[in-house]
Amino acid sequence: MNGEPPDPHSATPALSHSPTPAFPRSATPALPDSATSPFPHSGTSLSSRQSRLNVLVSAAACGIGFTGFTLVMPFLPLYISELGVTDVGEVALWTGLTLGATPAVTAVSAPLWGRVGDRYGSKLLVVRSLSAFVLTKAAMGFVTSPWQLFALRALLGVFAGYGALTMSMAAESVPRERMAAAIGTVQVGQRLGPAIGPILGGILAPIVGLRAAFLVTAAFYLVALILVLVVYREPRERRERVAPRTLGSVVSQLAGTPGFLLLLGVIFAMQMVDRSFGPILPLYVAQLGVSSSAIALVSGALFSTAAVFAAVGHRYADNLLKRWSPRTLIATSSVAAAIAVGLAGLIPALWIFAIALAVSGAAIGVAMTAAYASAGALLPSDAHSTGFGLMTTASLVGMAGSPIMAGLVGSSAIRVVFAVDVALLAALTWSVWRYMQASAASPRPTVASDVSVS
Repeated sequence: MNGEPPDPHSATPALSHSPTPAFPRSATPALPDSATSPFPHSGTSLSSRQSRLNVLVSAAACGIGFTGFTLVMPFLPLYISELGVTDVGEVALWTGLTLGATPAVTAVSAPLWGRVGDRYGSKLLVVRSLSAFVLTKAAMGFVTSPWQLFALRALLGVFAGYGALTMSMAAESVPRERMAAAIGTVQVGQRLGPAIGPILGGILAPIVGLRAAFLVTAAFYLVALILVLVVYREPRERRERVAPRTLGSVVSQLAGTPGFLLLLGVIFAMQMVDRSFGPILPLYVAQLGVSSSAIALVSGALFSTAAVFAAVGHRYADNLLKRWSPRTLIATSSVAAAIAVGLAGLIPALWIFAIALAVSGAAIGVAMTAAYASAGALLPSDAHSTGFGLMTTASLVGMAGSPIMAGLVGSSAIRVVFAVDVALLAALTWSVWRYMQASAASPRPTVASDVSVS
């Protein structure tokens, strides 16, 4: 475009000139040229040191925030009981509503805030989001009834979505060939935070009390806020030549971008499988013969095992993408996860289950990072944060739907959940192998990568 050679760090790979494209040329959306790449580090004043700092701060802010977010989860039912709810059924109902309020609202608000982030910068929105978390988490320590707790959690969903924005902040701070590594680093923080948070909450609650624990959570967010304010430097050049567009226009373009919806499906399906173990894990552990006194400890250890190995998968996905295409990597990861989950359902042994969680966790971690990085490579320069917001919506829908699916299916037989997971992973493998071309949406810079699907 513009008569200049293609920028190797251009955000969106050029379309292949295959004689049999999957879509008519008229249906192929216009792609931005290299002058408006959403990965500005290749052409901005960010130094290599600042680029690395940006990624680390994004990951740290996300990890600290997720730690604080999950710190109060272990005792939320106890807190609701302390607010005057005595019936066990009502406690369970209020707990479910309260926990679901934030992700439900965030699933809707994430793309909207992402659009604002594309115009004014992701850092501003992350600061806004973390500030809202500081205030609302502190306020939760002073509520007097369950509906107030629910209302604050719902309000939090309006200002949440910083997880997607921190990934966007990290991705736009590095050259394209380092995008997968940057996203994977942030995802490690997203995994380790929820693994650490409940443990800290279980330790702190008896010491400081349930109400004061919310103030501790607010302090975690305050630390994350200070890190972003002081250390992160936003690359602003990418927005200088971009005229603002409506959210509908951006969503329409992304929906018409070959491969983008498929990658959203990958994120959704992997999240469905990943979260399906939560509602049934303690029950399945009990079925495996673990004594009632050790069920909580064993379940916690298994949860942590899955989270740690998923973090490992996120961390090393970038190295694997240097050897294999996203199509091969996602499909292979799906097969590995399906085999592990299938064996866990067929062979009722605790050590088999532990290995299955480790293998499936690592495989899901690799696939998720590959999907996010590949989808990020398809984003036009003025829709970077919006695109990551849509990915967050896909993830949150899977996160919300998975426990419901597992609860309904597991009510008949727990092992049926494993069968459903295997079927979902098999369908995902077929879809990726059938519809994603070998070089589709590669986060690696190439002269003419193919981003279409067959």
